[in-house]
Amino acid sequence: MTRLPLVARRAEELLGSAVVATAPVAGGDISTATRLRLSNGTTALMKTHPHAPPDFFEAEAAGLRWLADAGGIQVPEVLAVDHECLILRWVEPGKNTADGAAAFGRALATTHGAGAPSYGLDHEGYVGKLPLPNRAADTWAEFYAVRRVLPYLKLAHDRGAVTDAEVATIERVVPRLAELVPEEPPARLHGDLWNGNVLWGLDGQAWVIDPAAHGGHRESDLAMLSLFGLPHLPRVLEAYAEVAPLADDWQDRVGVHQLFPLLVHACLFGGGYGARAAAAAKPFG
Repeated sequence: MTRLPLVARRAEELLGSAVVATAPVAGGDISTATRLRLSNGTTALMKTHPHAPPDFFEAEAAGLRWLADAGGIQVPEVLAVDHECLILRWVEPGKNTADGAAAFGRALATTHGAGAPSYGLDHEGYVGKLPLPNRAADTWAEFYAVRRVLPYLKLAHDRGAVTDAEVATIERVVPRLAELVPEEPPARLHGDLWNGNVLWGLDGQAWVIDPAAHGGHRESDLAMLSLFGLPHLPRVLEAYAEVAPLADDWQDRVGVHQLFPLLVHACLFGGGYGARAAAAAKPFG
């Protein structure tokens, strides 16, 4: 490890400890990640984004702390945060195992069960680099429609990522949300729980990063895990259900919960994600 002076100096100002060495960390297309070794023996990860929105890293830090307070899924400790960077305690990578997956499933159920005051959150957030509206709604169906599906459907259409016909297919689902998905008390969600945001640590545990945390329907996190795959996912779901049983037909409506992440991907990456969102919506419209 070498030492990047500008990165090291900012970290030292925030942490009050000397940075002995730094090293770039691969991965991520939004922020620059740097591994830090501190003189007090701590290893940390520093994420920087010079032109980030003023509350970008603060929202991420608040989400991580809110998830940590639930005492369920493991999240890296927030060591420092300001408007241009976030510093987390380093998670040493390891291998995924069936036992670790089962522990993750049980921990996720505990986090969801910690609940939330409402559907939404007391501050706005981000999903990827897109703003994420979190203003509370009275029901999950209303929240999912007006804070998740419809805003990103409009943005995806404005960016040419969904056609008029695909918009119509997805919009037909919105009035049916309340009948399609049973209402539950708000769960404490990670909110962007895809495979890339689950780290398998050397300690054998799964750790989660980059949350879009909010109060929502717990099936949404599980649907996100299913969307892009996760090692030992059946074991995760089995262990989750041992702690917090799910409705027998929950997997039949996974596509409803996947509309939001697919539309986010359509906004960010275009390609075939708009068509995938319409295909997910079609059975429910």
